This record gives sequence, C-alpha cells and structure tokens, in this order.
Amino acid sequence: MNGISYRIQKFIIVFCFLIVPVVLLCLFTYYPAVKMMYISFTSWDGYSDKLVWIGIANYKEIFTNSELFGVFVHHLPYVLVGIVQNAAAIVFAVILNSKLRGRNGFRVILFLPFIMNAVAVAFMFQYVFDTQNGSLNALLGFFGIGKISWLGNQSLVNFSLASIGFWKFMGYNMVIYLGALQAIPGDMYEAAKIDGANRFQTLWSLTLPNLTKIIQLNMFLTISGALAIFDLPFVLTKGGPAGSSETFLLKTVETAFQFNNFGLASAMSIVLLIMTALILGAQNLAIQRRGKQQ
Repeated sequence: MNGISYRIQKFIIVFCFLIVPVVLLCLFTYYPAVKMMYISFTSWDGYSDKLVWIGIANYKEIFTNSELFGVFVHHLPYVLVGIVQNAAAIVFAVILNSKLRGRNGFRVILFLPFIMNAVAVAFMFQYVFDTQNGSLNALLGFFGIGKISWLGNQSLVNFSLASIGFWKFMGYNMVIYLGALQAIPGDMYEAAKIDGANRFQTLWSLTLPNLTKIIQLNMFLTISGALAIFDLPFVLTKGGPAGSSETFLLKTVETAFQFNNFGLASAMSIVLLIMTALILGAQNLAIQRRGKQQ
C-alpha cells in the first residue's frame, strides 16, 4: 500500500506542477497552430464569422504564383551571408580563445551589437547605407569610388540587408563557439602538437569535429532566421525597390493585413514552416555525416 500510495502521490505532485504549463502550451501554441492549419484550407477575410472551405486551393496558389513562392529567391543572400557569418565567428572564437592581450575587451566589443534593439539597428544602418549622405559612401568616396545605391539597387539590396545581420549576430555566434572551444580538453591540443600538427591541421582535424554539434545549432538558428527575416526589409525598404527585397514572411503579413486574405496567409505560414523543416533537416543530415566521417 505504501508503494501504491507513493506512486499516486508522485503522480499528483508531477501533475500539479505540469498542468499549468501544459494548459498554457496547448492554449497559446497548439490550439492556434491547429486553427491556423484549418484556416489555411478556407477563404476568410479575418472579419466575417463564415469560413468558406476551399480545400488545397490556397496551396495551389502559393506554388503556382511566382509572386508568392518566387520570393524565396530573396532569402538566398541571407543564407549565404549567414554561412560566412558562422565561418567568421569560428575564426574570431579561435583567435580570442588564445592568450591574446585584451581578449575580454574584444569579446565585449564583438558581442555588443547583439544586445542592441533590431529596429534601432535598422535605423542606424539606414544612415550608413544612405546614397547621398551615408557613411559607407563617404568612406568609399575617400578612396575615389563613386556613390552606390545600396538599398535602391535590386542586385545589392538583399546583400546589404543581410550584411546588417552579419554585423548584429556574428558576435553572438562567436560567444557560443567560444564556450564550446573552452570545453575542449587542452590535452588534445598538446597531443596534436607533439604529433607535429600545424595550426590548420589542428583546426581542421581537432577543433571543427568537436564543434560539430554547436555548428549544427548555430546553422539551425542562422537558416531559420534567414527564412523568417522580416524586420530589416520592413523597416528599411518596405520590400522595394520594385519588390526585390520582399521576403516570404513580409509577403505573408501583407497578404493577411493589407489584402485581408487570412486563408492564403495561413497557408503561406504552413509552407514556410515546412520549408524550414526540410532545409534544416537536410542541413543537419549533412553535418552529421561529416561528423561521422571525422
């Protein structure tokens, strides 16, 4: 009886601790997700009480309309710059993990952009990229290079916006890599040095394999952030020029709140979720295979 009583008491205690967070999770996460999935198969303007069931028509519209699905091309610069950002973060982490004078100060300087408000950063770079009076064009003018329209050029605008993310998040990734580097036993580096490995060989064959899980985590955050980018184009370009900096999430918000097509917007949200899961799954598989080969 004591054993049964203990199990019942344990169940009641665990249940009491979990009931509130589980209810909140279902109420504010799972129920809205299921509701959004249902709305994605309907036509709804967001105001009326009647939802018209239209099946997969919204999904057909997404994949057949180049103005909707085609904007995923605009995410490529964010992904490419994100990959370079992670590579730079690893390099800085390796450098600042060494016995460098003033390394703590450099760590703070590189991490500082991450704690800044995203909208404030966007407005700050609006001045940096300004064609007439921007600081970047002023610097280029010092070297005799003419003024460049960073946010007005369809070929440059997405790379310009992505570079802001590089500046903001590189220090954050660096700190994560730095923590992982400090967890690697120093004996492994001493053994590699005794075996005659140079710095590049140590980095490639020792450091990177031990960072595989952390690289996987940071690439997860980087790619998911690149696919869900919204604040920078919304604040700086409004999707311009001529829609060349529109992102899928920006298009989703526009579809819902400007054109009052919440059914199509819900379907776009589901597609974005599926695209993110597929890309991240492929990325994780590639990183895991490389880790096994090491």
